[in-house]
Amino acid sequence: MKSYRKVLTFHTDKRFSLINITDQVQQAVEESQIREGLCLVNSMHITSSVFINDHEPGLWEDYHRWLEKLAPHEPVDLYLHNRTGEDNGDAHLKRQVMGREVVVAITGGKFDFGPWEQIFYGEFDGRRTKRVLIKIVGE
Repeated sequence: MKSYRKVLTFHTDKRFSLINITDQVQQAVEESQIREGLCLVNSMHITSSVFINDHEPGLWEDYHRWLEKLAPHEPVDLYLHNRTGEDNGDAHLKRQVMGREVVVAITGGKFDFGPWEQIFYGEFDGRRTKRVLIKIVGE
Protein backbone atom coordinates (compact mmCIF):
# COMPACT_ATOMS: atom_id res chain seq x y z
CA MET A 1 0.00 0.00 0.00
CA LYS A 2 1.18 3.53 -0.84
CA SER A 3 0.45 6.80 0.87
CA TYR A 4 0.71 10.41 -0.23
CA ARG A 5 0.49 13.64 1.78
CA LYS A 6 -0.10 17.17 0.58
CA VAL A 7 -1.01 20.39 2.40
CA LEU A 8 -3.08 23.20 0.90
CA THR A 9 -2.73 26.70 2.33
CA PHE A 10 -5.48 29.33 2.45
CA HIS A 11 -5.57 32.97 3.49
CA THR A 12 -8.99 34.57 3.11
CA ASP A 13 -9.76 38.28 3.30
CA LYS A 14 -13.09 37.72 5.06
CA ARG A 15 -14.13 36.03 8.30
CA PHE A 16 -16.51 33.72 6.39
CA SER A 17 -15.62 32.07 3.09
CA LEU A 18 -16.53 28.87 1.29
CA ILE A 19 -13.99 27.63 -1.26
CA ASN A 20 -14.44 24.74 -3.69
CA ILE A 21 -11.25 22.67 -3.39
CA THR A 22 -12.37 19.65 -5.43
CA ASP A 23 -9.93 20.30 -8.30
CA GLN A 24 -6.99 20.82 -5.94
CA VAL A 25 -7.74 17.57 -4.12
CA GLN A 26 -8.21 15.68 -7.41
CA GLN A 27 -4.81 17.04 -8.51
CA ALA A 28 -3.29 15.54 -5.35
CA VAL A 29 -4.91 12.19 -6.20
CA GLU A 30 -3.31 12.35 -9.64
CA GLU A 31 0.08 13.28 -8.13
CA SER A 32 -0.18 10.32 -5.75
CA GLN A 33 -0.65 7.86 -8.66
CA ILE A 34 -3.01 5.91 -6.38
CA ARG A 35 -5.79 4.37 -8.46
CA GLU A 36 -7.76 2.54 -5.74
CA GLY A 37 -7.98 3.77 -2.17
CA LEU A 38 -9.20 6.49 0.17
CA CYS A 39 -8.60 10.22 0.33
CA LEU A 40 -8.85 12.04 3.67
CA VAL A 41 -9.20 15.82 3.53
CA ASN A 42 -9.25 17.68 6.83
CA SER A 43 -8.92 21.17 8.15
CA MET A 44 -5.93 21.53 10.43
CA HIS A 45 -7.54 24.41 12.35
CA ILE A 46 -10.39 24.52 14.87
CA THR A 47 -12.19 27.46 13.26
CA SER A 48 -12.49 26.05 9.73
CA SER A 49 -14.06 23.03 8.11
CA VAL A 50 -13.96 20.61 5.20
CA PHE A 51 -17.27 19.23 3.94
CA ILE A 52 -19.02 17.80 0.87
CA ASN A 53 -22.02 19.37 -0.80
CA ASP A 54 -23.27 21.02 -3.99
CA HIS A 55 -21.48 23.93 -5.68
CA GLU A 56 -24.43 26.29 -5.87
CA PRO A 57 -24.23 29.98 -4.84
CA GLY A 58 -27.72 30.05 -3.33
CA LEU A 59 -26.80 27.15 -1.07
CA TRP A 60 -23.60 28.93 -0.03
CA GLU A 61 -25.61 32.00 0.99
CA ASP A 62 -28.06 29.71 2.82
CA TYR A 63 -25.12 28.23 4.75
CA HIS A 64 -23.89 31.70 5.69
CA ARG A 65 -27.30 32.84 6.90
CA TRP A 66 -28.05 29.57 8.72
CA LEU A 67 -24.69 29.46 10.50
CA GLU A 68 -25.04 33.11 11.56
CA LYS A 69 -28.43 32.28 13.08
CA LEU A 70 -27.01 29.26 14.90
CA ALA A 71 -23.86 31.01 16.11
CA PRO A 72 -23.84 34.74 15.34
CA HIS A 73 -20.47 36.46 15.41
CA GLU A 74 -21.86 39.44 17.33
CA PRO A 75 -22.26 40.30 20.07
CA VAL A 76 -18.83 38.83 20.78
CA ASP A 77 -19.50 38.86 24.54
CA LEU A 78 -22.11 36.16 23.88
CA TYR A 79 -19.32 33.55 24.04
CA LEU A 80 -17.36 32.64 27.17
CA HIS A 81 -14.47 31.60 24.92
CA ASN A 82 -14.04 35.22 23.88
CA ARG A 83 -13.03 36.10 27.45
CA THR A 84 -9.61 34.74 26.47
CA GLY A 85 -9.09 37.80 24.27
CA GLU A 86 -10.29 36.07 21.09
CA ASP A 87 -13.39 37.07 19.16
CA ASN A 88 -13.96 33.75 17.41
CA GLY A 89 -16.16 31.74 19.76
CA ASP A 90 -18.75 31.55 16.99
CA ALA A 91 -16.20 30.11 14.54
CA HIS A 92 -15.49 27.16 16.84
CA LEU A 93 -19.21 26.32 16.96
CA LYS A 94 -19.63 26.72 13.19
CA ARG A 95 -16.75 24.33 12.62
CA GLN A 96 -18.37 21.78 14.94
CA VAL A 97 -21.59 21.91 12.92
CA MET A 98 -19.90 21.73 9.50
CA GLY A 99 -17.35 19.08 10.42
CA ARG A 100 -13.60 18.63 10.42
CA GLU A 101 -12.99 16.26 7.53
CA VAL A 102 -14.22 14.12 4.68
CA VAL A 103 -13.11 10.74 3.36
CA VAL A 104 -13.76 9.95 -0.28
CA ALA A 105 -13.27 6.64 -2.07
CA ILE A 106 -10.96 6.62 -5.09
CA THR A 107 -11.75 4.27 -7.97
CA GLY A 108 -9.78 4.29 -11.19
CA GLY A 109 -7.87 7.36 -10.00
CA LYS A 110 -11.05 9.45 -9.61
CA PHE A 111 -13.41 10.26 -6.75
CA ASP A 112 -16.40 7.99 -6.25
CA PHE A 113 -18.80 10.92 -5.86
CA GLY A 114 -22.57 10.97 -6.01
CA PRO A 115 -24.32 13.51 -8.25
CA TRP A 116 -23.32 17.12 -7.53
CA GLU A 117 -20.89 16.22 -4.73
CA GLN A 118 -17.83 18.43 -4.39
CA ILE A 119 -15.32 19.15 -1.61
CA PHE A 120 -15.31 22.53 0.14
CA TYR A 121 -13.15 24.40 2.60
CA GLY A 122 -15.23 26.48 5.02
CA GLU A 123 -13.52 29.40 6.73
CA PHE A 124 -15.24 30.88 9.79
CA ASP A 125 -12.44 33.03 11.24
CA GLY A 126 -10.40 34.13 8.25
CA ARG A 127 -7.82 36.81 7.62
CA ARG A 128 -4.91 34.56 8.56
CA THR A 129 -3.15 31.61 6.98
CA LYS A 130 -4.61 28.15 7.54
CA ARG A 131 -3.92 24.66 6.22
CA VAL A 132 -5.84 21.68 4.87
CA LEU A 133 -4.29 18.21 4.95
CA ILE A 134 -4.79 15.74 2.12
CA LYS A 135 -3.79 12.15 2.93
CA ILE A 136 -4.26 9.50 0.27
CA VAL A 137 -3.75 5.77 0.88
CA GLY A 138 -4.19 2.83 -1.46
CA GLU A 139 -2.72 1.04 -4.43
